[in-house]
This record gives sequence, C-alpha cells and structure tokens, in this order.
Amino acid sequence: IAVWDQARKQLEESLNAFGNPWTKNPGDGAFYGPKIDITIKDALKRPHQCGTIQLDFHLPMRFNLNYIGEDGEKKHPVMIHRAILGSVERMMAILTESYGGKWPFWLSPRQIMVIPVAPQFDGYAVQVKEKLCSQNFLCDYDLDAGDTMNKKIRNAQLAQYNFILVVGEKEQTNNTVNVRTRDNVVHGELALDDIIKKFDNLKMNRTADNAVL
Repeated sequence: IAVWDQARKQLEESLNAFGNPWTKNPGDGAFYGPKIDITIKDALKRPHQCGTIQLDFHLPMRFNLNYIGEDGEKKHPVMIHRAILGSVERMMAILTESYGGKWPFWLSPRQIMVIPVAPQFDGYAVQVKEKLCSQNFLCDYDLDAGDTMNKKIRNAQLAQYNFILVVGEKEQTNNTVNVRTRDNVVHGELALDDIIKKFDNLKMNRTADNAVL
C-alpha cells in the first residue's frame, strides 16, 4: 500500500506540474499500480482512452529485480509502462473518422498529384514528380492520354490528394508549377523550389489545413 500511495503521489505531482486540468478516476488503476490515462474524443464526441503512463511495482517484485540505493540497501525499482498512442489500430480508426478521408498534408498517403496540360509536357511532369519524391514527399502523376486535364484534376480531388500541380509550356519554361488544392483553392504559379519549401513547412509544422501561402 505504501508503494502504491507513493507512486500515485508522484503521478499526481507530475500532472500538477503539467498544468492542464485533470481528474481522478478512483478504482481504474491496474492491478500492478496506478496510471495516467489520456482520453480523447472522436468526431462524434465519443471518448476513447488512448495514451497511458503506468507505474508498475508488481512485476519488478515478481522477478525479484533490485538495485542498491543511496543508503546501501537493496530496493525494488518501479517500472514505467508508456503507450503514446495506445492501440495503433484504435488511433488510426479515430483519425480516419475525424478527418473523413481528408488527411492533413503531414499524415496524408496522397500528398501531391502532378498533371500535364497535354502529352508533350509529360516529361516535365515526370521531372517534377521525381524531384518531389526525392524530397520525401508522396507524389504521383497522371499521364493518361484518355482523360482531359479537367477530368484528371477532378479525379485527383476525389482521391483527396492535398495538392494538384498542373504543368504546361509556361511552367516548363520557368521551372514552375500551377498549384491548387483538393478543395479547388487555386494558388497559381509558384517556383518549384519555393513550393518544396512550403511543403516542407506544412510537413514539419504538422498543420491541419492546406494553407500554402
């Protein structure tokens, strides 16, 4: 009991130092020790317990683990269990439901689609795609000659690509791309190197929208 109370006290002190509101949930501790549970709400406001930090004094005793303390005496350590996401499957389900398929750029499996305005610009579209992939972005191109440019843009938007880059003669000459989003917000012509920097910022800052400019 004394070890349990000490572990609980340490967790409470940690939460108080964190500074955000928290509540006690009596009786919800594991058999091996007290814990901190992080509960989040999904798109329907249903609570889900995900992340957790647990202090376990039971297993070290069962396995007779010990160390020599400052007083020269043997002591049992306390094990810390930590799960940042909890169940990965549960977290993915919550995120999928929350975003409704419209993943933010940094999480999206379909970040960028490159579309040439005509077949003669396929080569430049491939160059743009390869450069973006070399910068660790998830990028595809649509070179299907059977679809119009507008149909390709629409397909990319329905597939929830965050950004559609359209390239033609002007973009090829200037080493630029014409940028629009899956929500049909047109950002216009931007230098390829500049858009790479903006994509980097979106990914590093983990922003929730596609605000490039």
